[in-house]
Amino acid sequence: MPVISVQNLTRKFGEFTAVDHVSFAVEEGEVVGYLGPNGSGKTTTIRMLLGLIAPSSGEASVLGYDVFRQSEEVRARAGYMSQKFAIYDDLTVLENLQFYGGVYGINDPKRLQETLAHVGLGGHENALTRELSAGWRQRLALGIAIVHRPKLLFLDEPTSGVDPNARRAFWDLIYDLAAEGVTILVTTHYMDEAEYCNRVGMMRNGKLLAMDTPLALKEQYVPGDVYEIYAQPLLAGLAALEAAPGVIRAALAGDHLRVILQAPGSPTSLQQALNSAGVQVQSIQAGERTLEDVFLHLAKE
Repeated sequence: MPVISVQNLTRKFGEFTAVDHVSFAVEEGEVVGYLGPNGSGKTTTIRMLLGLIAPSSGEASVLGYDVFRQSEEVRARAGYMSQKFAIYDDLTVLENLQFYGGVYGINDPKRLQETLAHVGLGGHENALTRELSAGWRQRLALGIAIVHRPKLLFLDEPTSGVDPNARRAFWDLIYDLAAEGVTILVTTHYMDEAEYCNRVGMMRNGKLLAMDTPLALKEQYVPGDVYEIYAQPLLAGLAALEAAPGVIRAALAGDHLRVILQAPGSPTSLQQALNSAGVQVQSIQAGERTLEDVFLHLAKE
């Protein structure tokens, strides 16, 4: 039995459909990314799976329990780190963990210390929460979510608002938990983070557009070859490439241009299009398909 099983899950708020007939399954031990822009329905999906809000229609089970009829059993066995996690600034790190651990009946001092060590906060027990950086607060919120040792963890945009180093360190913690057998569903709008997941689901306007491994998504939904082109002037080059035959998509990518060319294609045709527009080409290099390419293709369709 899947750890999470969802069939045609739908949630409407008046005339607005936040989640639109979503179906998917998550197997034990997977790290599944739920990717999409703000407002795409990611958080609403998680809140339904935790039994915090009722669906308009559809069915879902979590850890073998019906999330709408047995929500207390689900919440007792799952961990949840919300986007705006509640931490009391006037309490210390340990006091916060003691308070939330008490909700689950966890009062053993050794267990609390083990949890702090697990998230890298050992030795910081007496620090006031208000004095913690965003990355350390994030670790404390994760500790609160796992203090009762859940087998399933919901992480709702856990790395939003922290620096890249803290994001990388947090994903190391996620994979430490996965190695211990914890199943994880994590929402994000960072495309690079989704690359770390075993499978990725892509949401837009309440619809689940696709769900598969990052590699399979790239192979299926990026219908061409990628090229990174260094040329000047960039805007004139972009206009020339957008009008060139065989070009599926052209875009600015920092200090260069990024093109998806219909296969079989040749970079020679790109060179000719740019030269005809009076654009100076420094180099044309083969590029890698990304999940951003996948999302833009799915969104366009």
